[in-house]
Amino acid sequence: MTKTELIGAVAAKTGCTKKDAEIAVSAILSSITDALVSGEKVSLVGFGTFEVRDRKEKQVINPQTKKMMTAPASKAPAFKPGQALKNVVNK
Repeated sequence: MTKTELIGAVAAKTGCTKKDAEIAVSAILSSITDALVSGEKVSLVGFGTFEVRDRKEKQVINPQTKKMMTAPASKAPAFKPGQALKNVVNK
C-alpha cells in the first residue's frame, strides 16, 4: 500500500474528503517522525511501537573493491509490532 492508497482508504473509512485524509495522514507521520528525531518512543497500544535504535560501528567488505572498511555508528528507526497486530496478521 502506498501513501496515496492509504489516504484513499482513510478517506473511505472516515467519510471525509481525500484532502482532509491527506492532511490527517501527513500530520500523523510528521508527529511520529518528530518524536523519533527527539529520541522519544511512539507507542500505539494494540498496533506497535516505533523507536530509534543505535547501530554500532562495524567492519564490512566493500563489494566493489573487496577491501575491509569501517561502517560508522548510526541510528535507525525500528518498529516492534504489538500483540494484537501479530494476532490479526497470523490468522
